[in-house]
Amino acid sequence: MPAWAQLRIGQPSGFTGSVSAGVKENTEGAKLYLDAVNARGGVNGQKIELISVDDQFDPKRTVEMAGELITKQKVLALFLNRGTPHAQALLPLLAEHKLPLVGPSTGAMALHTPVNPWVFNVRATYQREAAKAIEHLASIGMTRIAVLQTDDSFGADSAAGAQKGFEKVGQKPLLLEKFPRDKPEFAALGQQVTQQKAQAVMVIGSAGNTANAVKAIRAAGSRAQIVTLSNNASEGFIKLLGEHAHGVIVTQVFPNERSLTYPLIREAQTLAKAKGMEGVSPAMIEGFAAAKVLVEGLRRAGPNPTSEGLRDALEGLQNFNIGGLSVSYGPDNHTGLDFADLSIVDASGRFRR
Repeated sequence: MPAWAQLRIGQPSGFTGSVSAGVKENTEGAKLYLDAVNARGGVNGQKIELISVDDQFDPKRTVEMAGELITKQKVLALFLNRGTPHAQALLPLLAEHKLPLVGPSTGAMALHTPVNPWVFNVRATYQREAAKAIEHLASIGMTRIAVLQTDDSFGADSAAGAQKGFEKVGQKPLLLEKFPRDKPEFAALGQQVTQQKAQAVMVIGSAGNTANAVKAIRAAGSRAQIVTLSNNASEGFIKLLGEHAHGVIVTQVFPNERSLTYPLIREAQTLAKAKGMEGVSPAMIEGFAAAKVLVEGLRRAGPNPTSEGLRDALEGLQNFNIGGLSVSYGPDNHTGLDFADLSIVDASGRFRR
């Protein structure tokens, strides 16, 4: 059996569907680092093989694809899957096969508390981002803030964070409305936002749905400040917004992708340029950071790692420096990073801090 088969990593994620833009950028970022590691001879002399499969952003398919990756492809770990309901659907599988999930691309609180022994988060929670965004809006004098949320576990979780922000600044949401994840109709919600004279609207949803909500809000005549979360921190999301991109606030869970004071960003930029890319996006940085944590876990797990050995190695990470940010885990904390910041899309269609 060839040695490389021992470092197989499975990634079931939404390469098609409403989140595909961000998923592709997450994966490009992860590959930037994994390819560089493999070019240097891999980890403990073995190359890492990332097996990415499309779950079409359907939690049922996520579980089916992950089951095949574990039983047929014999992957050591699952990695960088997208979506809150999707990650939650994987939890029984992780426990059954005693296999870690590293760097899920979601900030769901359910993956942080209670601590799941098999889940290793690399990014801050959506609740932290949502609260920070509401506090920012209040700090610039906004009192009429509407919240539109997707009617699923991601929406409920993020809205709970927004609620914490409202409580902290002594406000209540102007309106709080839910929309279905599949085939939402935004025209009526856009009218409501306009009629109630919202100064700002937080839209909690996938990139495709958020872009459509923004178009409906603008079509209804509202000039409200739009805010959304880091699940939409992709260049693909900016493209979906088109003419409505300028001025949209997007929360971020990693440093500015052009901030070369961070070694993490400098390293990602250098590797991207070597591959002929123009630069990196926030979604690519998320994948890049997750890959750094995964590789360090594999390195510490030794030359013949098992899934359980990788889990133990990850849990032993203390103040691991991924390039200006440090990641720590322990039996009672699998959060990884707590970094949260705000960015705004500028006139040239780029994220600015």
